[in-house]
Amino acid sequence: MRKLIYGMNLTLDGYIAAPGDDIGWSVPSDELFQFWSDQLQATDLSLYGRKLWQTMSSYWPTGDQQPNATPAEIEFARRWRGMSKVVFSSTIDKVDWNTRLVTGDAVAEITRLKAGDGGPMDIGGATLAGAAMRAGLIDEYVLATAPVLVGGGTPFFTALDNRVNLNLVETRTFPCGVILTRYETRLRPRG
Repeated sequence: MRKLIYGMNLTLDGYIAAPGDDIGWSVPSDELFQFWSDQLQATDLSLYGRKLWQTMSSYWPTGDQQPNATPAEIEFARRWRGMSKVVFSSTIDKVDWNTRLVTGDAVAEITRLKAGDGGPMDIGGATLAGAAMRAGLIDEYVLATAPVLVGGGTPFFTALDNRVNLNLVETRTFPCGVILTRYETRLRPRG
């Protein structure tokens, strides 16, 4: 069974985007960017919701060709282009860059993908990750919490029907003040 990881940059008050889908507060340091690039390298398949897909696909296909691209950005862009991706959307009809489009039941497809062979998968996008979270499909949460409050926007976590118990597996502080925390989902005791 494959592992499913949900990780993103978020504000201290728990938002992945401020009102108006503003992510201008989230400017990662070189060290944090390298962490996310290393995460991408260790990922076998990325799962995207439509909005995050549109954000990523508007820049990373040519991110390595930008005149001021850093070596880390060049490496990330090449990894991103080459890796397998799945986009879940009922409103777009075409995807590129080693990507497959799924227009049907996202939870059923994620469940099928998790049951298959292969390395870790990551999931991004609040709506898609929220559906996977409610279905109990997330195995690990990676939070890169920035020292900023935005007061509203798109939350990292969704409303849940049941409590999810977690085990802390890593904490790290980056020079930019971002605190990284990784949690694994704790299996529910039977009985």
